[in-house]
Amino acid sequence: MGAKVIDGYRGLVLGLALLLTLGGCTGRLDHASIINKTAELNPRELLQSDVDRMATLAMRNNLNSLYRLLDKLYQRNPKEWRKTGLASRSEAEQAIQRAIENNQPMPHLGGRRDVAALSYALGPDFHGDRVGAFIYALGSMLITAHGGRTEFYLTDSFNAEFIHNAARNIEKAAWMLGQRRDEQGRPLLLSNEGGNLSYAVEFGKMVARLDLLTHVLEERYRRMGANYAQSLLFINFLPVQ
Repeated sequence: MGAKVIDGYRGLVLGLALLLTLGGCTGRLDHASIINKTAELNPRELLQSDVDRMATLAMRNNLNSLYRLLDKLYQRNPKEWRKTGLASRSEAEQAIQRAIENNQPMPHLGGRRDVAALSYALGPDFHGDRVGAFIYALGSMLITAHGGRTEFYLTDSFNAEFIHNAARNIEKAAWMLGQRRDEQGRPLLLSNEGGNLSYAVEFGKMVARLDLLTHVLEERYRRMGANYAQSLLFINFLPVQ
């Protein structure tokens, strides 16, 4: 069996593993469940490698985790969404989602994005919608680390170091969320006080997805070099029929 076929099987296995990992399943899937969970193939998927598809799924699920955190934080800190001037919490959430996915600036952040916005959103000088700013900053940081895209195709490239750094930034942001206090010693945002682990779960899922993608990217580039070295070592000619 040729190296390309072996690599293809390896990519398929990794893809299936990631689908199971990233899907957010609460229970263990049996064989019948896996077979029945089919979806119509999108023509755009033909322009994606296994890793492109994995990265696209990871980004979609990471953004969904952020949106769940957004809803949780708005529920615990209703005064924050009211600072937006919008009529409901739902409208405020939709506005943040649009800003993240359409790369639109947030007025209260003064043009800041990703890590600059993250530091400012949890700083003492920020007086706007702190929940929206915090989630927007994380979302823009994720997208920036992936080259400014939310879907990935054969012509796209990844920087594994940036994706690794994004995972570490999320860990730091989760810590900051629980530790930052105002001048009176009160939390800047109410989140996981009282042993609520749902916040840690969502942060943990995002970190795990990013770390898995980092490892897959590093292995792909390592195998590319190994395959090239093997071709030189054994002087393998390419098939012509």
